[in-house]
Amino acid sequence: MDFWIKFLLVAHVLIALSIIGLVLLQHGKGADMGSGFGGGASSSLFGATGSANFLSRITAGLATAFFMSSLGLAYLATNKPAAPAGVMETLKDQTDSNRQAAPTMVPSDVPEPKPATTPEGSTSKKVPE
Repeated sequence: MDFWIKFLLVAHVLIALSIIGLVLLQHGKGADMGSGFGGGASSSLFGATGSANFLSRITAGLATAFFMSSLGLAYLATNKPAAPAGVMETLKDQTDSNRQAAPTMVPSDVPEPKPATTPEGSTSKKVPE
């Protein structure tokens, strides 16, 4: 999950920078306004501009990708697993997992110690001096 957030964030920033670059490269509608008073291009300022050129189509596609990556980042950011609220819940979760993971010892599984023997074969008992 963390990989997808990082991937989408990097893609989101790259798309945003690409949109900025493409918008700065394009020729604005207001650029013809100076020649509009007395020029023949004044009708195109407020009217239809005709079909969109290559740069404006790429900008529209990148804008769509930008909105989709924004929605994806918002979805991934809000659907994270809930973290414990405090220290006590963290300790409670750790003790619960330790109880489940710890094997239970049955008294019959515990080996009994064998008494030490001397070379003669009898058990040795140390007598206090």
